[in-house]
Amino acid sequence: MIDQLLEYDTELFLFLNNLGSPTWDSFWLFITHKFASIPLYVVLLYLMYKKFGLKSLLVILVVVALMITFTDQITNVFKRGFERPRPCGVPNLVDELRFIAVRCGKYGFFSGHSSNSMSAAVFIGLMLRPFYKT
Repeated sequence: MIDQLLEYDTELFLFLNNLGSPTWDSFWLFITHKFASIPLYVVLLYLMYKKFGLKSLLVILVVVALMITFTDQITNVFKRGFERPRPCGVPNLVDELRFIAVRCGKYGFFSGHSSNSMSAAVFIGLMLRPFYKT
């Protein structure tokens, strides 16, 4: 059963990986680059400062930093605990991949980048929700 799940996982990965196209590769590399979100962070910092003041903003920044540290470490626990090779490190998949990233880590389980971003986004979203209702 586990072999069947791993086979489905590989098939799903290859399907999703090959949905991309060279036309969009540069765009997605830019969007996922860590510095591409700086304008968003500046706007969020300004909104938090405006609604909560400097002291509260500093506390919020410490809480966000702790959340990012926690989610990053949990990601590492899963990566080291399961030692699941990243697809770019599996020899029989290399020829089937669309590999556009600059580097490839040894193990992967779930994205540390996305878990860090999501924890900060949910927290800040919940903090600002009373002030910016849709």
